[in-house]
Amino acid sequence: MNRRESEQQPDSEGRIDTNVSAGKAAVIPVIEEELQVSTRVVETGTVRINKKVHEEQVNVESPVVYDKLDIERIPINEYVETAPPAVRYEGETMIVPILEEVVVVEKRLVLREELRITRRQVQTTVSQPVTLRKEEVTVERIDHRDSSSDPVS
Repeated sequence: MNRRESEQQPDSEGRIDTNVSAGKAAVIPVIEEELQVSTRVVETGTVRINKKVHEEQVNVESPVVYDKLDIERIPINEYVETAPPAVRYEGETMIVPILEEVVVVEKRLVLREELRITRRQVQTTVSQPVTLRKEEVTVERIDHRDSSSDPVS
């Protein structure tokens, strides 16, 4: 018998006949296991987010500037011999001549009156309603853990 015939081979399930005759060597296979690790996505819960918008009416006061004109009428009633007078300023006051033509044997300009216009700045406070919004957010966690599976940390 040659050496190959004396070695026993494992059957399809990996077993070897343990009946070894005297003087014959027994072959024992060495088995190695391999491990494959994988992950999967498991839903453990959901989140509900609520957002509330609060509105509040607030009065806002802000300064407002505008011009107010004081007009003073001053009668002059003088004849003008030369060219009509021009608009002129005396400090903050603008003086506008008002002319009238009158029929006379001679035609002359008569300065009837002057308008004295003075500009003054007036500041007041105006109140206006303004809507202000403020958001409030709440977060609520809802667990969906399966009681049959192990909890995942």
